[in-house]
Amino acid sequence: MLNLCISTSASNGGKTILTTALLYHFRKSVRPFKIGPDYIDPQFHTKVCGTKSINLDSFIMDESQVKWLYEKYSNKNISILEGVMGFYDGDDKGCSAYSVSKLLDIPTVLLLDAKGSYITISAVLKGLKTYKNDNTIKAVVLNNISSDMHFNLIKGILNKDHEDIVVLGWIKKDLESLSGTHLGLDLNDLDKIENISRDVLQNIDLSLLESFAKQKKKTKVKNYPFEVLKKQNKHLCIVNDENFSFLYHDNLKFFKEIFSKVTIVKSTKDEAIPKDADIVYICGGYVETSQAYKKLKNSKKFKHSLIKHSKNKKIYAECAGLLYLGKSVDEKKMSGILDVKFTKEGRFTRLGYYYNESNIKGHSFHYTRAVDDTNGFDKLSKRVNGIGKVASWQSEDNKVFGTYLHTMFRNNTQLLKDKFL
Repeated sequence: MLNLCISTSASNGGKTILTTALLYHFRKSVRPFKIGPDYIDPQFHTKVCGTKSINLDSFIMDESQVKWLYEKYSNKNISILEGVMGFYDGDDKGCSAYSVSKLLDIPTVLLLDAKGSYITISAVLKGLKTYKNDNTIKAVVLNNISSDMHFNLIKGILNKDHEDIVVLGWIKKDLESLSGTHLGLDLNDLDKIENISRDVLQNIDLSLLESFAKQKKKTKVKNYPFEVLKKQNKHLCIVNDENFSFLYHDNLKFFKEIFSKVTIVKSTKDEAIPKDADIVYICGGYVETSQAYKKLKNSKKFKHSLIKHSKNKKIYAECAGLLYLGKSVDEKKMSGILDVKFTKEGRFTRLGYYYNESNIKGHSFHYTRAVDDTNGFDKLSKRVNGIGKVASWQSEDNKVFGTYLHTMFRNNTQLLKDKFL
């Protein structure tokens, strides 16, 4: 069994390009993981290799829960974890490539940008290695290399200065790149993957990579580290499609464990909410962009069935789902189920980890805000009992609820009891 974490010194350092190349190369036998709260990278992982990617978040979950999640889904010959930002970034919140790879005892391949540098690369590596002595850095790949000569020059320095580090190879500069959106990678930009994977891995020693990534099977976590809930004789309908795509795979699996029936409805195909559905869960995603709204505005059957459901049954919506429950986002009309209007800003209005007023941990990343938040509640703060801003709205009968907070439900069963059951 192979276990590997891919990290770098900062965001935009090439983690996704290297991870993508490896996932495509090992696509027949790999399970992808994403460290942290990201939704876009896991969807991209899944499209590249055909196996669902799993988020490992040691801020939202505790260490035993993260271990359990990793062991549950490490059912392929190879497990590849993509880090978040730089190697140590997020460690102040307890969730970084460093903290998760250390927790799971997984070796890390560090991708280092060598553009316009050579000796300094060794100093950067020394700093990363010595900042925390119990780090998991075992190998490096050099990015933005101009030639064989450039690579061999740096490799010689690294071999002399860092005998404990394996230099796996290099990635040439000016490779084809992947396009993006205001919230991350463009998931439709997949036609380049085969060529990118070939070019990225051309000068990387994969047999050497496999030799140090080999790991013995670990003893499993003996106990289920979550509250055990009784199976509910209820029908949960999940709105999940290109617009409402932000769905943690383990949340879906957990819902299927808890509810007797789970149905997926696609708003972009104008599918109706089933009449016998007890609860509707609308995922986060995109409704505020012109491209996304174009797919949604003509979904009249979906809209009318959701409005009808909202009259006497429960709805739980996150982020884009919240926006759709409102009246509008700027000039774009939504369902009008909740009495709130939104507007899209030129930059993000929230980014990162948050606590709600019940100290439920989650994350939020969005560019919209309420035009008037006086009828909202449940403020989100960066710290426990901190001063935050309104993030949730609900109907007068409390059956319809929308929030900017994303979280994991397996370890937040009280939230499930309050809002779903």
